[in-house]
Amino acid sequence: MSLQNKNVVITGGTTGIGLATAKAFINAGANVLITGRGAANLQKAAEEINSPNLKTLVSDTANLDGIAVLEKAVAESGNKLDVLFLNAAIATFGPIGQVTEADFDAQFNTNTKGPFFTLQKLTPHLADGASVIFTSSVVASAANIGTSVYSATKGALNKIAQIAANELAERKIRVNTVSPGPIQTPGLDSVATPDAKDYLASATAFQRLGTADEIAGTVLFLASDAASYISGADITADGGYLTYSRK
Repeated sequence: MSLQNKNVVITGGTTGIGLATAKAFINAGANVLITGRGAANLQKAAEEINSPNLKTLVSDTANLDGIAVLEKAVAESGNKLDVLFLNAAIATFGPIGQVTEADFDAQFNTNTKGPFFTLQKLTPHLADGASVIFTSSVVASAANIGTSVYSATKGALNKIAQIAANELAERKIRVNTVSPGPIQTPGLDSVATPDAKDYLASATAFQRLGTADEIAGTVLFLASDAASYISGADITADGGYLTYSRK
């Protein structure tokens, strides 16, 4: 899928889905800027991708100061953005009775406030006809025990994306969400035991975890002209997780 010379920004692009998507865009001929909270992880990602078409930026998009750094970099590039992939997210799981205010604030700041204000600040820098894609999650539609705050952040994100699709339609800017199911990433490794991952795999129709590359393919489709009539949609990529019924 060719995205030759398209200008792409990916927030949270150092590992997992963000890194896989950055690689995919580079391979499709795009110019890519990835953000991350730490220089070391950005350097590691840059070395792994190893392309002159990749730029990196230390920017914590969970706060307005970090978003301002990103906006400044985009403005100074002199290029309009063709694709904005709002991917940065964190997750902390536990029953409602054990959720702390810090856990709540951190997840809403990163997963909801961050994408909202990143979109707000970068909208003037989007090309007419650009594609904006949010990383949501199937948990926004599910009601799994222990996921109350994370699920709420993604549910809110879905509504923001739907309204943004309407508000930006006049400029032919398409806004969509991708909702992955259980995906094998470093982020999943950090919150799930091997037994938990086996359970998640067994809860899908395909009986396996998805890969970051599979989600990257979905994002590239939404960013491309092949999806030119898709806006305001939530594309579920979950191996049948939401609809699987054990026999």
